[in-house]
Formats: sequence, structure tokens, C-alpha cells
Amino acid sequence: MNSAIAQSRPFGQRYAFVVVGVIFVSLLIAAGLRSAPAVMMVPLEESLGWRRDVISFGAATGIFLYGLAGPFAAALMERIGLRRTLVGAFVLMSGSTALSLFMTEAWQFVVTWGVFSGIGSGAVATVLGATVVNRWFKTNRGLVMGLMSASSATGLLVFLPLLASLAQSGGWRPVALAVSIATACLIPLVFLLVPERPSSIGTVRFGAEADDVPPVSPASEGNFIAHTLGTLKRAAGTRVFWYLFATFFICGFTTNGLVGTHLIAFCSDQGIGEIQAAGLLSLMGIFDLIGTTFSGWLTDRFDPRKLLGVYYSIRGLALIYLPFSGFSGTALIVFAVFYGLDWIATVPPTLRLTNEAFGDRSGPIVFGWIVAGHQVGAAAAAYFGGVMREMQGDYQLAFVIAGMTGIIAACLALLINTDRPSFDPEPQAA
Repeated sequence: MNSAIAQSRPFGQRYAFVVVGVIFVSLLIAAGLRSAPAVMMVPLEESLGWRRDVISFGAATGIFLYGLAGPFAAALMERIGLRRTLVGAFVLMSGSTALSLFMTEAWQFVVTWGVFSGIGSGAVATVLGATVVNRWFKTNRGLVMGLMSASSATGLLVFLPLLASLAQSGGWRPVALAVSIATACLIPLVFLLVPERPSSIGTVRFGAEADDVPPVSPASEGNFIAHTLGTLKRAAGTRVFWYLFATFFICGFTTNGLVGTHLIAFCSDQGIGEIQAAGLLSLMGIFDLIGTTFSGWLTDRFDPRKLLGVYYSIRGLALIYLPFSGFSGTALIVFAVFYGLDWIATVPPTLRLTNEAFGDRSGPIVFGWIVAGHQVGAAAAAYFGGVMREMQGDYQLAFVIAGMTGIIAACLALLINTDRPSFDPEPQAA
């Protein structure tokens, strides 16, 4: 069977880049799904009369489960297979967003866009990129991870202006329909073009010798839930895990949690239309695509701790600047450029530090838990932003507080030390 598959797949080791292309598109569309509540917030408020903080709670639930599902999805990919996990995730995402077309109560938004789409999209998140990079690449990992991390920025670039246009002309329902169709289209693409691993098509990881034997995750056997929780317990006994978790918590708090969920509404409060505000996020997406890919290149060559210190500092200062910028066209462009360059630029150095500390076998699952911290931070910021808006009537203090946390993350990043063994690997099964 493997030989037949191998004969039908061209490019040899370079087929890894075909897999990267499909995963890039998958991550892009999943990012589009997670960003959709940002353009649905005002239409839902106007159409159904729901409060901003109630809608924010639904968005926060989706972001939280998006992160929490990650480490379990990483283990599930080892246990039942990458393709099965992804196909199941896209079925869940497409079905839940389609069901939301019929919602009339706020709790239904929480269930469809929060619970179900959050769990589904959690399998198609940063941890997926980490799993694919470790499984398909021996070299150039930082660069490839940077490229795949940038897919979320590209999702903003491609989807937000389109979704904002749909929301402005037809309300929230065309947005839900577009997301449902887009996620459904990925099911055959993943099924046909993504093999389980290089050995499934008779090749080895990109950059590896012919006799390369990739590490086998202990999650491939036994109870994947117990293994995922066990890996967390062992990792949680190390200081480096908590430094990485804390910095990524702040990463989520300062990106898709606050800016990704509330920037369009913040701009709307300043008299800036949805399409123009979505265009601002798209401009960030362009610069993040550049910045994150370049960050991956830098991560292969320089100290990732110092890179994180620079990234979080720039992000924190940009967030503090925005509320006092006057929201002129020039001021918003300046913010978009500096903030956009490191929106997701933190991912490649964080993954490298995780692999250095916890190894290739357990690294993806540990990274999944660190990404869960990112999404807990994002969920907190999504709800926090809505509450601050209801309490104060504006978002100014919320953005300043987020900027201050960015400076804290820059300091924490410099304390990370992976030189000493920090994690006792789970022994290979006999």
C-alpha cells in the first residue's frame, strides 16, 4: 500500500511543501472563522439587540476552547491520525457555523460560535503547525513555522474585508454562511493531499538523511487524554514551562483577544466604518505575513529569548500609543505597521524554546499547552474588552493595560533558560 502511495506522490522530500501549502490554507481559513465574530459584533447588536459584553462572552468562549483543544488535538493526531483529526474538525466547524444561521437567543451564539466552532478550530491552530513541522521537517523548522504562523495574518488579509463587506451589506448571516462554506471546502483537500507522515509516501523528513528515524510520540499508543494531561503535569513542574506559558498568555491577551475581537468596534466608536477598520486589520496582516516569516528566519539564527524581548516591547508600546493617536489615517497606518510586524512573530521563537526544553517527542503537546495559555489570555482579553467598553463607554484603558502587559512579557522572555535539562521525557514503550 505504501509503495503504491509513494509512486503516486511527486517531489520526494519536497512533498513536505505540498503538505505545508494545504496546512497553510487550513490555518488561514480557521483564522478567518475565529476572526468572524469581530465583524459580526455590531450587526448582532443591531439585529438581535444583544449587549456587547454578551457577544464578547460568546467570542471569548470560542477563543478559550480554541486554545484548550490544542494539546488534546496534538495527541489525537498521533493516536488516530492527522487526516482524521482535521477532517473531523472541519466537519464540526462547518456544521456549527451553519447551525448558527438559525439562532435567535444569545446562548445559541455561545454554543455554535463558542463551544463547537471553538473545539473544531482548536484542532486547526498553531499546534497543528508545530506537529506538521516536527513530523515533516528536519531542517528549516523556524522558517516553515514562521510561514505557517503567518497564515493567521493572511486569514485577516483575505477574509476580514470580505466578511466586513458581507456584514455591512447583509448583516451577520452572510458572514456565517461564507465561513461554513469555506470550512466545508477544505475537507476533500485535506483528505486527498495530506498523508499521515513522510513514511506513508515512502520518503523521509525534508533535510534528513535516507536512514532518518523521526521520534515517535508516546501519545501514539494508549489513552491520548491521559497522556496529554500527564505531559502537562510533568511540564508544569518546570520553571521554563511557566515562563513560556505566561508570555504566551500575554501574547494572546494583546493580539486576537483584544485587537482581533475589539479593534473594529473600537474604530466604529471613533466614527470609522467596518470596511475601513477591517482594511486596517488587513494591513496588519500584510506586515505580519512579512514579519512572522522573517521572524522564523531569525529564529534559526539568533537567541529566541532576545527576539521575544524585542517583539513584546514593540507590541506593548504600539498598544499604548493607539488610544492617544487621534485615529487619523496616518496614525492608524503607523500603528498597523509596527503592531502588524510582530502580531504572530512570537510563535517561531516560542516553538524553538519549547523544543529545546522538552524535546521533539513531547514538544508538540507541551507547545499545545503553551498555546492554550495564549488562548486563555485571548479569551480573557475578549471578555475584558467588552466589559471595559460597557463600564467606561470606550476602550482606551483596556488598550493601555494590554500594552503594559506586553512590556511585562518582554521582561519575562529574557528570564527563560533552556540550557539545563528541564523535562524528564516519558520512556519509549518497550
